[in-house]
Amino acid sequence: MKLLYEGKAKQVYATDVADEYIIHNKDDATAGNGEKHSEFAGKGVLNNTISCIIFNMLEEAGIKTHLIEKLNETDVRVKKLQIFELEVIIRNITAGSFCKRLGAKEGMVLAEPTFETSYKNDDFGDPLINDDHAVALGLATREELAFIKEKTLLINKLLKEFFLTMNLKLVDFKIEFGKTADGEILLADEISPDSCRLWDVETNQKYDKDVFRQDIGDLVETYKAVLARMESK
Repeated sequence: MKLLYEGKAKQVYATDVADEYIIHNKDDATAGNGEKHSEFAGKGVLNNTISCIIFNMLEEAGIKTHLIEKLNETDVRVKKLQIFELEVIIRNITAGSFCKRLGAKEGMVLAEPTFETSYKNDDFGDPLINDDHAVALGLATREELAFIKEKTLLINKLLKEFFLTMNLKLVDFKIEFGKTADGEILLADEISPDSCRLWDVETNQKYDKDVFRQDIGDLVETYKAVLARMESK
């Protein structure tokens, strides 16, 4: 297969079907816009497995995604999309860059979900932007942005309920969307502990990539614990 793109944690390959790709999940973990980097044997398997479980749950709830099928432990077949150059973020509890930017104390439960978008561009550090910026840069139309926000808030509701069944709080998460050739907007990329912050409901123990960012635990064992909770619920 022809490698089309390689990111921090994934490789995207062409297939013999024009409107389909294969995504391979690597064992790499990065933080700080790639400044911190390590490889963890088995991470790609865990990310792929967890993300497929979540995407299948969302599909059953009516959220359309790019996922066609899980091919093996590390690979999925997906629909070809033109990805919006936007990272879409929902925050339910204060953590991470929200606290650094605004001086907020970690762990404050927000009165309502906070919706953010950033310009997906490593050269500029993925800066936060508003709708006017996104339209001015040609990243999306106002109608597309409104659709993305509506779907993201619904995804947040579904994910919060899903993780609570595992005694986990959904602190925040980051997702991406893309368009098919006929203009349909679908959830893309992945949802895993790489892209979500998850805390234990009772202890606030962290079950996400912050254990790597902050050097407070074993990343693979942490992700295995999340998967175990998923499989036992």
